[in-house]
Amino acid sequence: MSFLHIENLYKTFNHVTAVNGLNLAIHEGEFFTLLGSSGCGKTTTLRMVGGLEKPDRGDIHLGSKCLVSGKLFVKPERRDMGMVFQSYALWPHMTVFENVSYPLKLRGIKGIQAEKKVAEILKLVGLEGLQERPAPALSGGQQQRVALARALVFSPRVLLLDEPLSNLDAQLREEMRRELKALQQRLHITVLFVTHDQIEALSLSDRIAVMKAGQLEQVGTPEEVYFRPGTPFVRDFLGKTFLLPGKIIQITEDRIQVKIQQIGVAPLAIERNHLIPTGNGVPQVGQPVMVAIRPEKVSLWGQAPQCQQNLVQAHLRAVQFLGDRYEYTVALGEETRVLISTEVQHVKAGEKKFTWSLSLKASRSGPAKGNPGWRADRFQFQVSS
Repeated sequence: MSFLHIENLYKTFNHVTAVNGLNLAIHEGEFFTLLGSSGCGKTTTLRMVGGLEKPDRGDIHLGSKCLVSGKLFVKPERRDMGMVFQSYALWPHMTVFENVSYPLKLRGIKGIQAEKKVAEILKLVGLEGLQERPAPALSGGQQQRVALARALVFSPRVLLLDEPLSNLDAQLREEMRRELKALQQRLHITVLFVTHDQIEALSLSDRIAVMKAGQLEQVGTPEEVYFRPGTPFVRDFLGKTFLLPGKIIQITEDRIQVKIQQIGVAPLAIERNHLIPTGNGVPQVGQPVMVAIRPEKVSLWGQAPQCQQNLVQAHLRAVQFLGDRYEYTVALGEETRVLISTEVQHVKAGEKKFTWSLSLKASRSGPAKGNPGWRADRFQFQVSS
């Protein structure tokens, strides 16, 4: 049975549906992320779980305790949940100690017991010795830690995080991601995390729920939603993708031959065990499909491989150095596409030819004109200038 259970949750604002029939089952000790663009309903969902918004209808259970059902609505302070807001919401007239100890004060915990708890949690988040520092005198990263300490000081069963890293600079945000994940694993606390940042979601989460227009598009591990997207929206929201329209021309016991349209190349050979069934679960000859490929999976060969299967002719247009990688712009047919290599530079613009090699597991990539799509495995580009 799930630890945090959300069933058939609805919420509207002025006739606009923010959350539309949401169902989620979150496990104890899990780092679970709601991921989506602005206005998709992820923060509204978080606030309903925390008791800051009342749903129009739906049920929320935490363990064996019912928090929301019909007329039943448990107040936020009685839900045993801590929350960190995007703005941190620290009281500027209070010191670090006063900010962190405030939840304890509300629960009647004072004196030496409160001082001990605050000291323990400040040490845990790396703020030991800063109890008397005024909140406005802290850096952005320190303020984020204070907000986190305040949410954890009373040992809640669930930690709710509403884009807590969005106000930090890039370097500090990366550092805090690592610290937040380490802290969650150390405390083994259940976390419900809201973000629009794909990197945050992929690097922190045990599972991700991708949301669109108040509904769930897909729920799965970071690897599942990234490499095996359930819908075209999930596929396109999480990273870049090459889309090559094609048609199944042959099916054997272990492979499917796909003829790529708009580009004059030999059919691609895709292993059947790398395909996710859709519709009736049986691919058919003549069926339109869409081959989708993640560009960061491209690696550059110094020379063409001996295996000549799945090779596509293209033209090199430009090479750019981006610090941690080189970005190659190539033209496939009449269309220009960007390929990204994380390897060292092997070729320069103007060289006669080189070969790209992709290694991906195949999966459904969404409909092509109403039909299922597939993603190719070990798909290679042979590129020439």
